[in-house]
This record gives sequence, structure tokens and C-alpha cells, in this order.
Amino acid sequence: MIIRTCLEAELERSLTDHPVTTLLGPRQCGKTTLARGVAGRLGATVFDLQDPEIRAAFANPKFVLSPLSGLVVLDEAQLVPELYPVLRILVDEDRRLGRHRRFLLLGSAAPQLIKGISESLAGRNHTIPMQGFRLDEVGPDSLDKLWSRGGFPDSFLAKDDDRSFGWRRDFVETFLLRDLPQYGVRTPAAELRRLSMMCAHLHGRLLNVSELAQSLGRSRTAVSTQLDILEDAFVLRRLQPWFENIGKRQRKSPKLYIRDPGLLHTLLGIRDASALRLHPSAGRSWEGFVCEQVLSHLAPDAAWFWQTQAGAELDLLTMAGGKRLGFEIKLTESPRISRSMRVAKHDLGLDHLFVIHAGALRFTMDDGITAWPAREIPELL
Repeated sequence: MIIRTCLEAELERSLTDHPVTTLLGPRQCGKTTLARGVAGRLGATVFDLQDPEIRAAFANPKFVLSPLSGLVVLDEAQLVPELYPVLRILVDEDRRLGRHRRFLLLGSAAPQLIKGISESLAGRNHTIPMQGFRLDEVGPDSLDKLWSRGGFPDSFLAKDDDRSFGWRRDFVETFLLRDLPQYGVRTPAAELRRLSMMCAHLHGRLLNVSELAQSLGRSRTAVSTQLDILEDAFVLRRLQPWFENIGKRQRKSPKLYIRDPGLLHTLLGIRDASALRLHPSAGRSWEGFVCEQVLSHLAPDAAWFWQTQAGAELDLLTMAGGKRLGFEIKLTESPRISRSMRVAKHDLGLDHLFVIHAGALRFTMDDGITAWPAREIPELL
């Protein structure tokens, strides 16, 4: 079992400082395990709202929750949308009476959960985003395993590659058939499977929704809605382009990524690390994997990519700690500086450019440009 120390500490701080904390992430990423571990130490009342009997009891949430004290954990909170206005009433009542009751909501980023928080719990809730395992949690020696299998605990911790691949294949089917309909998707599973496969082949590329819709035989609006839902559910990331007036023609379409590399490899039929290294999509898979790890560890204020029509580009641009940082990602053990890197550093006014690579050495490539091993991403902090 892997102890997620940083997440546990962040969760406990939030429970101390805020009346409501929401732990948001995709299904099966470990939210329930993390919450029950913290709840066990602090003492808590836990409700699993996936249980039909418990959910039926929440037809009157105020009646159930009013007598409780201490920490109350509500798992899969998006299944009971009438819960949020009741929580607002209870939180305001606790403040007036000086009670220190705390609520922990676990959810899978369904639109109704986001809407309920923003409309009813504004100013009362702190949200903690959560994904699968990070590099600092599994250790640098597990870098290749994390890239190949992804961060979902059941996939990463499987006894062998076949079991890991089988779990992810079943997860994809369950997600398409059972989970997405809860998010408002009424598209047949076969069509969703085609959309997922096409997104996997577009991974790391510029997204053209009109072309995607034409390939699927659907309207642009329908496909955009489906992409929105997949992004809300932490499956996709649409990395937006950075644009400013620098006298060059710049790309304005977003880049599409499947956030967990294990799910990407499942959709592409890549079963293990050996097959991954030989696959034509290995470079783009590595790019997406490193992007997610950098963003998860740095937690920047915002992030973009940058690309000009003349060919200059930057894989990742972030604003973190008041600095403009750039990241170029290379699946090589001996990266070399390129003209594109120099152009990006100059035109974007970067405070520093990191070239994240697959090797073991950290070294200076030029003034303000450092080659940085992927296994040391947690040390970027």
C-alpha cells in the first residue's frame, strides 16, 4: 500500500480551516481510501451514497445530517444534488452556534457537483483536486512503471502487466456504460468508444472539433458537449494555447491529452512498457505523462502550450510563484538545445526553461535553460 502523505496532510489542513472540503477526482483514483484513512484517525460518520438504501434515506438530507457532529464524509456526493443547499444551511447554523462540525464531500467532477458547489457552497468550501499516484508517491525508481500503467492504484499495484491492462480495459468499459450516463451523456456506448479511441489517436495533437465531429458523423455542438463532460470527469485535458502580440502567427487551437497514460495505452492497445517504447505514439505519450506530473507537482496558477506557424514551440508554459516557466519535453537520455528552445525563451520572456528528459543527469544547457531528469520532477518545487 502506498501512503499519500502530501495529500493526507493537505486534506487534514483543509478540514481544520474550512467547514466543507471537496475531494475531486476521477473514479477509482483513491479518493475513498484516502478519505477513510483520514476519517479513521479523526473519527467520522461516513455515508456511501452509491448504496441505494443510504441514498434513499437522503431524500431528507437535513433530517439525516442535523443530529451529527464532528466530521461527516459523503462519498459520491453528486448523486444527491439536493444535498448542497442543505449543507449551506447547516454550515451557516454551525457558524452562528460556534459548532466545529466539518463535511467532506467526495465526487467525480460531475457537472451537477460543480454546479452545486458554486451555487450553494461559495465561500464555505475548499476543493482539493486529486488524480492517481504521482511520482513523489511511488518513487523515482518506478517512473517507467507509472508511465506505462498510469496512476490508478488498482492498475499501478497489479501483480503483473496483464492484470494491470485487464483492469484498465474493464475500467474503460464500465466508465462508458455506467458512469458517463450519470454525467448526462445519452450517446450509445459504441459511439463513446469511437470517440475515446479517436481522442487517444489525437493525444498530444492540436484539436479540431469540426474535423472530429465530421469523422464521428455528429454535430460539432454534440461532440463539444461530450468533450466537456470527459474533461469535467478528469479523463481529458484540453491545454489551451498561449497567445500574445509578439509579431508572429501563433496557433490558437488547444492540444488534446488523455490525462492518465495507462488509459491512453489501453485505448491504443499498448500492453506493457516494452511495447510502449516501440510504439509510434511513445513520444506523445511521454509528453502527456510528463505534462501531468509537472502540473500535479507544481500546481501552477495557469498553464498553456505555445506554437507558431513558423515551427517554434513550447510544450508547457506555466505561471508559478510569480515566475514564467517553460517546459520542453523530450523522450531521450541526452537532450540537446534547439533553435526553437532559444526562440521560445526569448519571445515568451521566460524566467527559466526546463528540458525534461528520460535520462539521469541534470545539467545546464545554456543561460536560463536546464536539462532536468523526469525522475526528479518532484524536486522542481
